[in-house]
Amino acid sequence: MASTLSLEAVVTVDVGAAKSLVVSGHRYLDVRTVEEFNKGHLENALNVPYLFINPQGKEKNPLFLEQVSLVCNKDDSVVVGCQGGARSLLACADLLNAGFKNVKNMGGGYAAWVQNGFTVEKPQSS
Repeated sequence: MASTLSLEAVVTVDVGAAKSLVVSGHRYLDVRTVEEFNKGHLENALNVPYLFINPQGKEKNPLFLEQVSLVCNKDDSVVVGCQGGARSLLACADLLNAGFKNVKNMGGGYAAWVQNGFTVEKPQSS
């Protein structure tokens, strides 16, 4: 049985490095909720929520790995981000443990991306 990698095994890059990776062809996996994603996201981002927020609190998406496997191959180079960096860290660990080979966590998340003035897609206001 394969050993389980810990959070320390996850490679975290800052938003500047993450931007360079995404521009150079890495896929960007946004693990925020659909509601968060719809308020604004990186261009060409893939959205697969890691957690669902319901009246009882936060619940891990039981189909997360299955849903990611539908949009990413295990050999793809992927940068994973959330709002602040915590969910994406957990998601990266799960992806690495599931056999994804080139996964990096974006430290600071979407909030840091916006704070740095990097381009985002937002819904058109009517």
